[in-house]
Amino acid sequence: MSQGDQIQIKDGELIAAVDMGSNSFHMVVARMEHGEPRVIDRLRETVRMAAGLRADGTLDAEHRARALNCLARCGQRIAGVPSMRVRAVATNTVRRLASPQAFLTAAEAALGHPVEIVSGREEGRLIFLGAAHDLPASRENRLIIDVGGGSTEFIIGRGLAPLQTESVQAGCIASTLRFFPGGKLNRKRWQRARSEIGVLLQQFAEDYREAGWLDAYGSSGSAKAIGAVVQAMKFSDDGITPAALALLRDALIEQGQISAIKLPGLAEDRAPVIVGAVVIFEAAFAALGIERLRVCESSMREGLLWDLLGRAGGSDPRTASIDALAARYGVDRAQARRVESTALLLFDQVAKAWKMDLEAREWLSWASRVHEIGLAIAHSQHHHHGAYILRHADLAGFSRQEQQLLAAIVQSHRRKPDKTLFSALPQRYRVLARHITALLRLAVLFRRARRAESLPQMRLTATSQRLRLAVPAAWLEQHPLTEADLEQERAPMSELGPRLDLITI
Repeated sequence: MSQGDQIQIKDGELIAAVDMGSNSFHMVVARMEHGEPRVIDRLRETVRMAAGLRADGTLDAEHRARALNCLARCGQRIAGVPSMRVRAVATNTVRRLASPQAFLTAAEAALGHPVEIVSGREEGRLIFLGAAHDLPASRENRLIIDVGGGSTEFIIGRGLAPLQTESVQAGCIASTLRFFPGGKLNRKRWQRARSEIGVLLQQFAEDYREAGWLDAYGSSGSAKAIGAVVQAMKFSDDGITPAALALLRDALIEQGQISAIKLPGLAEDRAPVIVGAVVIFEAAFAALGIERLRVCESSMREGLLWDLLGRAGGSDPRTASIDALAARYGVDRAQARRVESTALLLFDQVAKAWKMDLEAREWLSWASRVHEIGLAIAHSQHHHHGAYILRHADLAGFSRQEQQLLAAIVQSHRRKPDKTLFSALPQRYRVLARHITALLRLAVLFRRARRAESLPQMRLTATSQRLRLAVPAAWLEQHPLTEADLEQERAPMSELGPRLDLITI
């Protein structure tokens, strides 16, 4: 079963995406027509969250209020759209908050929908997905560059699939504030900015040049702004070129002060951050050898819509990520399948009582497939090793909170569960995590022998406070180790909430 069985996005229904960028917030609302999203409404506001990020990882009151007010307006527009058809994600600035959950709680209340934090590489994947659906079909590699407010993503891909994705901590707001304090423009500052950003790009520039691409595109508002200016000033009539960037650089430096910038084709709200964007593109053109970059109209918000449809259509990238992770760490697939089938058998018996849907079943399936990845490091404490991998790996399709959920389940699948892992999760995941962990623990226990053998006709029933497991007495007599394990499981299981009762039949 897949989440698509649950979501079932039909023609005529609305879907929505909210992209909480470090410079601008974007919302797109689309109606499904013939299996594809047709955008019917857009909202964009310049929030400049990155400008409000303090050195200690807190967000100043002005930018926090601006962000929440914008989300409230978005929330009013999509109030009637079910959360399963809405994807809202936060990017670099929220990633860098010292305590992101406090902000996210307020953000979700304002929007009326869950908000997920995505990693830089996941951001790149979504950017490429949106751009690829907008560009003409091609079998050649493409390079997509998205200069945001706090970070810049570089993606090489073919068709709809990203092949290489990198995210660097250099965005149009952050670079403007860092390299041009006080708003003063001169060549010395510009050269320092270009050199330091160039150093960041050298870590992957050679690999990207070797991979190669036929066409390069800029998918962000920064690329659109630069493209509009170089066209209006007649620096280029076909995209952005190194020569056009050099002329634009000179024109900006001549202004002397960022507050004084006025150029043909430059929107007023882009003037305060255009310098940072231009210097990033200049460094990127030099590091990667880009000869021409064209502007793409679609970006991450459109990618979020297509990703939502992919999940509903049975092509959830998270499943592929889980399988790739299991392969990378040499998971015993036969054992994982045994645990998974046992866990899902138990799930189906208590799903109704615990009000767990098909999405919860998917989480149990994923956790079962990777619960032993930590064995690749060491048998001792392998549940901790596995949880570490799941927290910190780049897993396509997963948000940061989703990786924390999976890590909490895997870390708690053996020994005494740590209740603080569950309390640290977003509220919407806490009960789910406890229930999934309880079922996974029982499945692992029954499959401890690590061999193919038939299990008894056991019955699992559940209430909010109790799990009642009925197992044939004759089978338990033949499996004394399992019986002992079940008896010893009572105490750790109580840490998850339900009391475990073992009944012989």
